[in-house]
Amino acid sequence: MSHLSDLELYYFNEGTSLTPYETLGCHRVEHNGYPMWRFSVWAPNAQHISVVGDWNSWNDFADPMQRIGDTGVWEAFIGIAKAEMLYKYAILGADGITVYKADPYAVRCEPSGSASMVWENSDYPWTDATYLDRRTTEHDRPMNIYEVHLGSWKKGLSYRQLGDELIDYVVDMGYTHIEMMPLMAYPFGPSWGYQVTGYYAPTTRYGAPDDLKYLINRAHEKGIGVIMDWVPAHFTRDAYGLARFDGTPLYEHPDPRRSDMKQWGTLLFDYGRTQVKSFLVGSAIYWLKEFHFDGLRVDAVSCMLYLDYGRDDGEWVPNIFGGRENLDAIALFKRLGEVVHSLPGHKILIAEESTAFPHVTDKNGESLGFDYKWNMGWMNDTLSYMQMDSLYRKWHHDKLTFSLMYAFSEHYILPFSHDEVVHGKLSMLNKMPGDYWQKFAQLRLLYAYQLAHPGKKLTFMGMELGQFIEWRFDDSLDWLLLEYPKHVEMQRYVRELNHFYTANPPLWRCDDDWRGFDWIVVDDTLHSVAAFVRRDEDGNLLLCAYNFTPVPWDDYRMGSFEKGVYTEVFSTDESRFGGTGMYQNGTVSTVSEPQEKFPHSMHLKLPPYGACYLKFIPEKTDS
Repeated sequence: MSHLSDLELYYFNEGTSLTPYETLGCHRVEHNGYPMWRFSVWAPNAQHISVVGDWNSWNDFADPMQRIGDTGVWEAFIGIAKAEMLYKYAILGADGITVYKADPYAVRCEPSGSASMVWENSDYPWTDATYLDRRTTEHDRPMNIYEVHLGSWKKGLSYRQLGDELIDYVVDMGYTHIEMMPLMAYPFGPSWGYQVTGYYAPTTRYGAPDDLKYLINRAHEKGIGVIMDWVPAHFTRDAYGLARFDGTPLYEHPDPRRSDMKQWGTLLFDYGRTQVKSFLVGSAIYWLKEFHFDGLRVDAVSCMLYLDYGRDDGEWVPNIFGGRENLDAIALFKRLGEVVHSLPGHKILIAEESTAFPHVTDKNGESLGFDYKWNMGWMNDTLSYMQMDSLYRKWHHDKLTFSLMYAFSEHYILPFSHDEVVHGKLSMLNKMPGDYWQKFAQLRLLYAYQLAHPGKKLTFMGMELGQFIEWRFDDSLDWLLLEYPKHVEMQRYVRELNHFYTANPPLWRCDDDWRGFDWIVVDDTLHSVAAFVRRDEDGNLLLCAYNFTPVPWDDYRMGSFEKGVYTEVFSTDESRFGGTGMYQNGTVSTVSEPQEKFPHSMHLKLPPYGACYLKFIPEKTDS
């Protein structure tokens, strides 16, 4: 008699199971009065399956599995298996070929991911209840994300060592969240975790599952949110993985025009298959619930949304209405959003989505199910602008300003991610034109522009150091740069900029509509100057002014909505950051001289390749 719940198997096959990992996979149970390990796997088209592992010398016939009715699930009970032993399923497929497959629901595996490990997660002693209780929706809170590849932040550190060193660093630097690049089991290091084999097993490169929980728990104790990069779009073709799992296309779509992702050498999931829905939604829930992640950044959403993504004419099949949208993927996202947002603790979903697909986030009523979307348009325009010689920027001023045409159409995150510092794109510092001093000045200017522009923030590790070289996944960041003054100044600048952001509500309280933003200087193409105000719902106002040329402006006149006093509270040009220190504004009073649409104006100093922030205090009037 099976120990598996008929009701849970029904939900799994129907596509509505939220916790299939509690049923399928490897679990310690009592069977016929004896402690055993129960193995269960979904392989409806297999002719025969057995569990092979360390305990039976990988014998194909020692531990056969039994079908459970017509559920498509197979089951076996094994008493001599021990925790940490390796195993696979030997599957005689519908095609007559025996393949050795890793357990799709394994919660631990060997480092390569090719063999699963007998393991059951412990009841971890979490101490993050205070953090979880006070966590609220992030839209009206500061969000400044530090994206990390755990293996190359400091090479050789374990989850537990990172739980100490990385978390202390993130707190000191003033970030609010960490986003970890994919941690689901993956075999190929150069894929950075984006070609997955184990959707329920954290990579063992850095330790055991409890060690990862330690890292997350300590982040929460220090008030830091933790987001994981999650990859539901595609999976590897490795023989031991999900591909043709039972001798048929089971997890992938049977039509190669919908399953083959040639540019990545991977396979796309069949999002319409109900058991695949249970598998993917269950994976998301697993990481959020069992590991206390605060949210998931969903990779390659555009690839899932469009049937013609990465395909030429004739290589894709339209949907039932003749369109290019993948209706099954859209339904999956909406289901995922409903389920994730029903969890306690305000879990969030972030989409890496690079097209104009409508209503990705919940900004406009009907939503695809996400809380945030990466603003790839802003990122591309801004970097394109910054990479050109300042002499030519006057003809491309719209690259700075166009983003405000759509900035409030979605809940956005402004990303400078790992993708911008690899494959010959140059490091952030080396993207900046000019001499040594100008490169650092413009990088400070770029970060200042990101900080005040509407939207949450994300930067990749190492960008705060001013690295000259691109990111290398198999080596540590260039921490040795901190032996040189310019890089110490850059790190100091980013630290103080981050803390300035969290300390000033106008920069994040009204981040999603025009209440929190007004242009002051939008069209000064000749001088490549831009200025705007950020405000919160209480009327506190911060003026943000930018000079994108090497020419300082000692007496730049700009308008003001009200009469009052502006006091400079932060400048990228301060000497302790490596700036000139010569163009500080101190306190500036408005004058009753109209400037364009503004009834008042003021005269500011704008440093070369610099930005300054000024706090406004309106003049008191007699009532």
